[in-house]
Amino acid sequence: MKNTIAIILAAGKGTRMKSRTPKILHEILGKTIIKHILESLKDAGIKDVIVVAGYGSDLLKKTLPINVKIVLQNKLLGSGDAVMATRNILKGYSGDILIICGDTPLIKGETLTRLVREHKSSGSSATVLTAKIKDPGSYGRIVRGEGGEILKIAEETEARLSEKVINEINVGTYCFTKEDLFTALKEVEPDNKKKEFFLTDTIEILYNKGKITRSVLAEDPEEIIGINTRGDLAQATRILKQRILEDVMSGGVTIEDTSSTTIYPGVKIGPDTVIHPNTLIESDVEIGKNCHIGPFSRLRPGVRIGDNVEVGNFVELVRTKVKNNTRVKHHTYLGDTIVGKGVNVGAGTITANFDGKNKNRTVIGDGAFIGVGAILIAPVKVGARAIVGAGCVVPRNHNVPNGATVVGVPAKILRKRKKRG
Repeated sequence: MKNTIAIILAAGKGTRMKSRTPKILHEILGKTIIKHILESLKDAGIKDVIVVAGYGSDLLKKTLPINVKIVLQNKLLGSGDAVMATRNILKGYSGDILIICGDTPLIKGETLTRLVREHKSSGSSATVLTAKIKDPGSYGRIVRGEGGEILKIAEETEARLSEKVINEINVGTYCFTKEDLFTALKEVEPDNKKKEFFLTDTIEILYNKGKITRSVLAEDPEEIIGINTRGDLAQATRILKQRILEDVMSGGVTIEDTSSTTIYPGVKIGPDTVIHPNTLIESDVEIGKNCHIGPFSRLRPGVRIGDNVEVGNFVELVRTKVKNNTRVKHHTYLGDTIVGKGVNVGAGTITANFDGKNKNRTVIGDGAFIGVGAILIAPVKVGARAIVGAGCVVPRNHNVPNGATVVGVPAKILRKRKKRG
């Protein structure tokens, strides 16, 4: 999105979370709240981002991409004061500014795109993202004139009784023309019960100046949920989880039990794959076509699974590649492992990848057979068509040759298998 800078308001401590961790650094399905917002901004084509930080700013700096600028709000004097803290860093900039609250991780990139496009095409000074909900609660109300124009945003603490019944609410996401935004901010006064500088006051100021103020209605009210409590965090997790599952199923994947299956963002799954109950698939996992995953499986980041693969009961994989037509069926842990084509991995197999200092790799060749309860101590290689006997322990660097059969503790070569055909 050309000529648009985003400001994320993230200075609040989030006291209702009852946590030493800044609210925006709590995670939803493996990603921090602010990471979800940054990804939505990226989806909307907005590359330039400023984060207004306060509590926990040092910790926040360690987690943000290097291209994201951080501005400190030294005293928490309200959203208007938070935006004013960016005025020096925005000197010389003359485009549009998208402002988004740092605790709204469910807003979609497509919604932000609609907001910015409406703002640019309408020539308005301010465009507000709104939503219609049954219980407006503590949200600010959108007060409109007879012609539908936005007169002001009435904060819940300041709203009249006639305004509190309004069910169209302010989401806390706006697009402003930079010049009009900072001109209006200079006129905002802390003449409210909280004695804070409300960003929302700029809407009424701009309207009174004869400026155009528009709105865009969020199509899905669930997008606007703000995270203030652990309960809100759980609710957002349920919503995002369901979004992902529906997207995965629309691609031709069967999920037998959506209530017990969790898939993180960024997972790719091929058609005709079946995900059995009580399965957890974390981010950065790719699964091919016609696979069976679960029940009770956990696939962690860095897993790549080919076509026609079975990953069964109580199997955990991390940073592991499993090639086509392989079976990893029961009670198995494979970490930092490459498993070839047509391999059978017996129940209870473990690749011991960590030596106390480093993570080491195990390679299992095509057509190998790994017996029940085998332990492969990395780094180690098991050759193509090799057999590792039940309960066998293969020490580090004691590679098993192609076609060999090894048994015992430690593993000893019993014989070699002849190559077929």
